[in-house]
Amino acid sequence: MSMLHCPATVLLARHGQAAYEATTWSDEGGSLTREGRAQARSLADRLHGRRVAQIYASTMARAVQTAEIAAARLGVDVTTRVGLQEFAVGDHYAVERDTDPFAETFARWLDDDLSLRVPGGETADEVIARANSVLQDIADAHPGETVLVVAHGGILTIAIRNLMTFEPGVRPKQFANCAFAETELRGDGWRLTGWSDPD
Repeated sequence: MSMLHCPATVLLARHGQAAYEATTWSDEGGSLTREGRAQARSLADRLHGRRVAQIYASTMARAVQTAEIAAARLGVDVTTRVGLQEFAVGDHYAVERDTDPFAETFARWLDDDLSLRVPGGETADEVIARANSVLQDIADAHPGETVLVVAHGGILTIAIRNLMTFEPGVRPKQFANCAFAETELRGDGWRLTGWSDPD
């Protein structure tokens, strides 16, 4: 049966709560807090019975740790993909974390100014393109199966809003830690078919 008739179900999850060694913005991976580890276990428990075949994760530590905790409970393997990383901080490297230098740029991305660039970093178009490439590869590798992808709030929000057609009654929300969007790659493109927030 072709993927057209038997699409993959791709669950797109944000990582668990994380802490960071540096007090400034950087592209470091961060580490899960105790709460973040509990969130990852809860994510796996919410997926119990879904027959998840594989977990994919961003190479950033907070995503890898979330994926590995979930994988241990679900009895599946984890594969990392560079293209799932959060958008780069660019010229905001070393800016104190108590400020949000990305807020204006991200708001304009959400208003469809997709060619706008994080200074020294990526445009939304570039983030969307790399996310789509990786997600298509994952979907193509798992026709008829359910897979979990653990990544980051920024890249997932932008990808969903620009790649997906929303099923009736389903709308994207702000990504809480370990929330996940349920998606399918059908013959006519990506569909957002469901949303699950943490308990």
